[in-house]
Amino acid sequence: MNIFRLAGDMTHLMSVLVLLLKIHTIKSCAGISLKTQELYALVFATRSYDKEQDTFRHFFLVLPCLLLALVMNEKFTIKEVMWAFSLYLEAVAILPQLVLLQRTKNIDNLTGQYVFLLGAYRAFYIFNWIYRYFTEPHYVHWITWISGLVQTLLYADFFYYYFNSWKNNVKLHLPA
Repeated sequence: MNIFRLAGDMTHLMSVLVLLLKIHTIKSCAGISLKTQELYALVFATRSYDKEQDTFRHFFLVLPCLLLALVMNEKFTIKEVMWAFSLYLEAVAILPQLVLLQRTKNIDNLTGQYVFLLGAYRAFYIFNWIYRYFTEPHYVHWITWISGLVQTLLYADFFYYYFNSWKNNVKLHLPA
């Protein structure tokens, strides 16, 4: 890899990090084009894609999450139902990736680190919630907590094998 490609890739990474920082800081996506994000999602979904292995029927996750959001929300408003839906969907969005890794058993370092970091992000949020519960009066968000816990539990098996491979200095391999 040459220095220009490395610089380009690092700049791209920084752009994503800045975007995430903006969203986290202002707690909003104001000023961000959803259409651009959809197009980028399409770009990444069509690069080196192995349809034979990635067969998880992810649309079966959307309807149950939507129904759950309609039934379990803080207030029955469009904004709150959509927020609950996003929490429920985020909790299970990693399932297709985990199933693909289990199916292919060929996990390169970057993919393993990507999934590990996604799980670590959620695990740190659990610590954040515990901290806020004890330091902020009236901090109770059951929907966020339960969906976050479900999401973290989905990563538990992956974490086990990730740490074992790291500890033993061997390539990450998930059993059948």
